[in-house]
Amino acid sequence: LGKRAYMNPIAMARSRGPIQSSGPTIQDYLNRPRPTWEEVKEQLEKKKKGSKALAEFEEKMNENWKKELEKHREKLLSGSESSSKKRQRKKKEKKKSGRVSKSFPFF
Repeated sequence: LGKRAYMNPIAMARSRGPIQSSGPTIQDYLNRPRPTWEEVKEQLEKKKKGSKALAEFEEKMNENWKKELEKHREKLLSGSESSSKKRQRKKKEKKKSGRVSKSFPFF
């Protein structure tokens, strides 16, 4: 089997010549249009206004959620008293049914 000569990849790339870049150059990035300081200030103000509106909306939603939780909590608390009475009744019934009556023929 014959040996192949080693091909240096860097030397091969240099022999092909410079590469053509497909994207924008650094010079294009440096020369791109930028907003003025006044425009930047206006954009920041718009962002602040938008976030204030969002904060107000979230606050309102939180208040509504708290009211809903309070209603649900009250409903559960008022229902838990009656349910505890029901549990006590069931316990009494189980105790009564658990007792063996003397009229039962198998014992």
